[in-house]
Amino acid sequence: MMKHRHCVTALAVLALATPLSARQTAPAPAPPTADAPFTYQKVMIAMRDGVRLETVIMTPRGATKPLPILFQRTPYGMPGAAPRTVPAGWAALAADGYILVFQSMRGRFGSEGGPFTLSTELRDNGTDEASDAYDSIDWLIGNLPGNNGRVGMWGVSYPGLAAGIALARPHPALKAVSPQAPWTDYFMNDDLHRNGAMRLSYAYDWLYLLQAEKTNAETRYDAYDMYDWFLKAGSPDEIERTHLKGRVPLFRAMIENPDYNQFWRRQVWTARLGRTTVPTLNVAGLWDQEDPWGPWEIHRKQQQADPQNLSVIVAGPWNHGGWRGKGDALGRIPIGTDSGTQFQTQIEAPFFRHWLHGGAGKPAFEAAIFQSGSWAWKRYSTWPLKGTTARKLYLNPDGSLGFTQPTGSACRDYVSDPANPVPYRQRPISPTWGSPDWPNWESEDQRFLQGRPDVLTYTSAPLDADLTVTGRVAATLMASTSGTDSDFVVKLIDVFPHDYEKPSASAKPGDYARSLNGYQLPIAMEVRRGRLLDGFEASKPLVPDQVRAWDLPLHDRDHVFKRGHRIMVQVQSSWFPVIDRNPQKFVTNPYKAQPGDYVKATQRVCAGSFVSLPVAG
Repeated sequence: MMKHRHCVTALAVLALATPLSARQTAPAPAPPTADAPFTYQKVMIAMRDGVRLETVIMTPRGATKPLPILFQRTPYGMPGAAPRTVPAGWAALAADGYILVFQSMRGRFGSEGGPFTLSTELRDNGTDEASDAYDSIDWLIGNLPGNNGRVGMWGVSYPGLAAGIALARPHPALKAVSPQAPWTDYFMNDDLHRNGAMRLSYAYDWLYLLQAEKTNAETRYDAYDMYDWFLKAGSPDEIERTHLKGRVPLFRAMIENPDYNQFWRRQVWTARLGRTTVPTLNVAGLWDQEDPWGPWEIHRKQQQADPQNLSVIVAGPWNHGGWRGKGDALGRIPIGTDSGTQFQTQIEAPFFRHWLHGGAGKPAFEAAIFQSGSWAWKRYSTWPLKGTTARKLYLNPDGSLGFTQPTGSACRDYVSDPANPVPYRQRPISPTWGSPDWPNWESEDQRFLQGRPDVLTYTSAPLDADLTVTGRVAATLMASTSGTDSDFVVKLIDVFPHDYEKPSASAKPGDYARSLNGYQLPIAMEVRRGRLLDGFEASKPLVPDQVRAWDLPLHDRDHVFKRGHRIMVQVQSSWFPVIDRNPQKFVTNPYKAQPGDYVKATQRVCAGSFVSLPVAG
């Protein structure tokens, strides 16, 4: 039995010092020393219902004045000791001086309560993640010596969610919040679904990690290639019954709730956000393989009632948590500068300094984005950017792309076979955690799909000038299926020139194939499920062979397609196993489909299909 360790770092301090996308087991903490930069204390803080939460407090040694508190809540474990030196990932913050507080959520590690449900539902009575944050801040302000009465919350991924959800009922002492890669809607996007389509392999691994045991759990696979393992394992229902066996309640809940019903709508915590009163630094990775959507949704919700312009958004060419490291590369593509370090020193530290210490540094922008392609910071006074032009890039029946609308109704077709789904990355596919492949798969070269007959490719001529795309990108397919259910996946790709870089004289075997010459860089990718086309709340079968519009949001982007590059669009009907297989035959619950329900279907993509690009300049 092959073992893959699922550990998100157990040291919150080290988690902040390195990109959380690494999700690696943290080394054992060094014993505290007299010259460590922080003192270390562990306490149990009682919530309003009497449940006590494990909390670690690290105070800078030699502080001469009251300091603000930076507070992080997490399900991934507590630091066992103070670090011997300040981790690089938050050195800029530490230089200003903060009391650092880390807390295990109820039901996890040393905290009481549970079981851990991963619920983001906010209740009018009782306890929830917002009330636990409120009660903890109340205790910290009243009991920590040397604090100045101001608290900031921050974190990446689940800690980012915990920071953001505190905004729903903020404590008066909460003066600044930075939700970094949180999620807002379990069904619509991020960790568990994409537009209602199940994120199968990730949900399986992540939920097992958090629910199978009170501490981080391990998964076991009896195959080397996760494509093979999930294909053999069958439907999500069969996978749960055979392998999880009730140990992961939220995975079972996903199976029992295939539509956007009240179970999922109750989890949309941003519906409780009212007038924006707490300064908020939302942070998103444009190539975040886990939570790319949530920060934008928080910012959009806050914009609805933000008369003081307290909410800002920062994004860049980062994977999940990549801004906590140097941020000097997008996967295999060097970007020529340390964008992550620049974020930490020039944006994040001044933000907290201003709101918690009273110093200079209030953001003078609504959006700060490290623009891909130009590889430069852009600061925008409004988002979406004003003055862009929505241009339709048409998918022509001859396989070309162009801004001129084609005439006629010609189509291209392919056969989608659930027994041979399109892999979402190069095989063999490693598990979510435990290998370096998962963090960067969304920026990996798409040439691994060349030659598959079930992937349609559309390519433009080389660009004769730079094309800057800034804003929300979307696709509309005029498409049909011979089945009664189907998925369509659309990818917007930047194709590098074949002479992008010179071959190295010292190249080693395999380097030629890994060159950036001709590299196909995904800029945006998304899936849409046919049964939900007429509304996410109630699924309906498709009419076989009926051409209709499939709208696919490709989300916020800021990218320059450079002169000499080509634009490519790919269309396919499976993305396995990151997205579960669509049976292509309508069944009441696709997650309980029987083997005979998985059928081949002929897919057609017809003239009139396009990608809408917000073109600047």
